[in-house]
Amino acid sequence: MQNQGDRGQETELEAKEHQASALAKQNAKKTAKGYVFEDLNGNGKKDPSEKGIPGVAVSDGMNISTTDESGYYELKVRDHCVIFVIKPKGFISPVNGYNLPQSWYIHKPQGSPQLKYAGSAPTGKLPQSLDFPMARHDDPEKFSFFAFGDPQPYSRKEVDYFRRLIVDEAKETEGISFGISLGDVVGDKLDLHPLYREAVSGMGIPWYNVIGNHDRNYDGKEEKYANETFESNFGPSTYAFRYGDTHFIVLDDIFMNNAPKANPYKGGFSEDQFRFVENYMKFVGKDELVVLAYHIPLCYKEGQFIPEHRERLFSILDGHKVLGLSAHTHIQMQFHYGEELGWNGPDDFHEYNVGTANGDWYSGKIDENGLPDATMRDGTPAGYAIVSIDGNRYSFRYKAAREPDDFQIRLYNPEVVPYRQGGKYPLYANFFIGDHDDTVEFRTDGGEWKKMKRVTDEADPTFMNLLYEWDRADNAMKGRRSNSVPTMCTHLWKATLDNTLEPGTHDIEVRATDMFGNIYTASGSYRTEIPE
Repeated sequence: MQNQGDRGQETELEAKEHQASALAKQNAKKTAKGYVFEDLNGNGKKDPSEKGIPGVAVSDGMNISTTDESGYYELKVRDHCVIFVIKPKGFISPVNGYNLPQSWYIHKPQGSPQLKYAGSAPTGKLPQSLDFPMARHDDPEKFSFFAFGDPQPYSRKEVDYFRRLIVDEAKETEGISFGISLGDVVGDKLDLHPLYREAVSGMGIPWYNVIGNHDRNYDGKEEKYANETFESNFGPSTYAFRYGDTHFIVLDDIFMNNAPKANPYKGGFSEDQFRFVENYMKFVGKDELVVLAYHIPLCYKEGQFIPEHRERLFSILDGHKVLGLSAHTHIQMQFHYGEELGWNGPDDFHEYNVGTANGDWYSGKIDENGLPDATMRDGTPAGYAIVSIDGNRYSFRYKAAREPDDFQIRLYNPEVVPYRQGGKYPLYANFFIGDHDDTVEFRTDGGEWKKMKRVTDEADPTFMNLLYEWDRADNAMKGRRSNSVPTMCTHLWKATLDNTLEPGTHDIEVRATDMFGNIYTASGSYRTEIPE
């Protein structure tokens, strides 16, 4: 006969065995299994005659597994995640009716918590076989893609502005392989996600999306629930894909932990994201280009990005050639990170902070087509970027909405100058894509080219005049005056006019050479008169 102590010990052992058994079952459920396969008939299902694709990476946003020779994979996944296949070279995922790649599966057994804006319904157990269909695709070595900064509509009317101002024009551009929106696809009202999704589907090409600070569920009690609505509409918020020999890594860099309520986020990354990038970089060759896409610039204003997070990201990417694409600022800038900020790559880490599709939040005077001027507070017009890749080299240009392709410089000069007083008058050239080492020159009446000086402590005079127009208007103007304060422009060049010109009309030419060797020009004129 057993005494009570023996019986208690036996019960405890039984409990531990039961717990271990339950944990084993739970762990078994957390292993996603299936095939990445070539979907020859396009039905989305793996038919017996369809073969798997070997060597394809599958991830849950932290862990990464690759398919074996038969296309089969097993992946340990977290309970609340999005599982996705990482597009390899030579294949592509199908897209849905909104041109969003269908490369992901939401795994949230309990679903999203109760939030102001809905997330995902409970998904229950993982499928017995979680398969990802793909089709063969000829990835060219040379290709171009769109980068949209902050579409950010706050209403149905502004979704319509986005469609007519940006989408209707950009979709006519030839030779573009895909596009990506760099966050703030809407402005806080997450029930606009479907309307944005419908608008951008008009581009007619595969479209990827980055999450921004205005795309988040701030009423979630935990950080892991901040992306519920975004993920239900667009899929994972941290993911990767490969196009040709270029690796694209998309990161959610809105970091909410321990941030004060008055400013509920900073730029930064979670531990899961660092592990994802570490795991993915094992597949990247040293001579292959990495394009990072995220929302908040890595070093914009003091205190906006967590320095330790930036330095850790840099250490993971060390030794690689990297282009960063960001948005968020509603101006246009370029950053070059070097050793002083912890970057030790073969070249500087080059970040292009792309101007926004909504410009200055769709503010400004309404034009004859019912669209706002929307000039950004650094003088950059609303528009979008076109990034071109050639092997492991990249270049980019900015396309101002409603303007011809060659509109890359906006001049500001006087209409009339008193005789012999030209030296008192400035000529400004806002070279929208301009960088610190670019050369900008001007000449008058076909004369000698003279260098202009880059100024970084002045605001764009054109934007200031747009504000003055509202302030001094005799009648109410149609549209909305910008609330923005003119900012110091990083791509503004300045010169003074000639003092020796005779009375009459004089032609001005400006030419700018960017870091890629592209030459852009702009022209204007002014009159010299003898005062009466």
